[in-house]
Amino acid sequence: MHPMLNTAIAAARAAGQLMNRAQLDLDQIKVGVKGSQDVVTEIDQAAEELIKETLLAAYPKHAFLGEESGFSGDKSANHKWIVDPIDGTSNFIHGFPHFAVSMALEIDEKIEHALIYNPCTNDIYTASRGSGAFLNNRRIRVSSRVRFSDALLSNAIPSRELKANPALIDLQTKLRFDTAGLRYTGSAALDLAYVATGYLDGFIGVGLKSWDIAAGVLLIKEAGGLVTDLTGEGDYMNGNIVAATPKLLPALLKEVTETTA
Repeated sequence: MHPMLNTAIAAARAAGQLMNRAQLDLDQIKVGVKGSQDVVTEIDQAAEELIKETLLAAYPKHAFLGEESGFSGDKSANHKWIVDPIDGTSNFIHGFPHFAVSMALEIDEKIEHALIYNPCTNDIYTASRGSGAFLNNRRIRVSSRVRFSDALLSNAIPSRELKANPALIDLQTKLRFDTAGLRYTGSAALDLAYVATGYLDGFIGVGLKSWDIAAGVLLIKEAGGLVTDLTGEGDYMNGNIVAATPKLLPALLKEVTETTA
């Protein structure tokens, strides 16, 4: 495994310990704090600061883009970490055990290394460009399912996007009827990791941020899957993304374009 990925794993595990400790005291903390959002913001910021300190201590010339703190470092740096300290914030607030640390390293504007860590299960998904994708050091591949009607899908479409574009609600309904199921888990990063592992057969995300998807995109590609934007093109880092197995992507894209065009 690449040394930079090992450093990222150490950072993610440390942040995960912080989250797991906070989960044990979530009820007590909520009682004494004005609004549960304040609680998770503190944990979010603390986890991101811990990750940032670990990475930049090892690689001081790297830039850093985090959901909480934004961009820091040299804008001309050719190495940039893209980090979401807790992907699945609402789940975290409620004590629902489904959230993750998402970290990607971009080198010369290409994602080269990726890590998604689920502290609830202690599962680590990793990938390096050209070296495959792994779950806990075991090689993973996307599913071999071929019939769209048998596919299990997930989606991450925030309410603001559904309000702005009601066709997306029609798409959700259509996909529920035409497949084995459509999930909304609350963590786009884990959804993408699950596509890479074959637990899910496809994913649609709309209005997402780079830190939601950067790591998961590389995982899926290295696991043999395909990633496009909603029109089947390559502009998915704008936050509108379709990911699936090579055999199922055409059928999924057909439903997306027919419903949202």
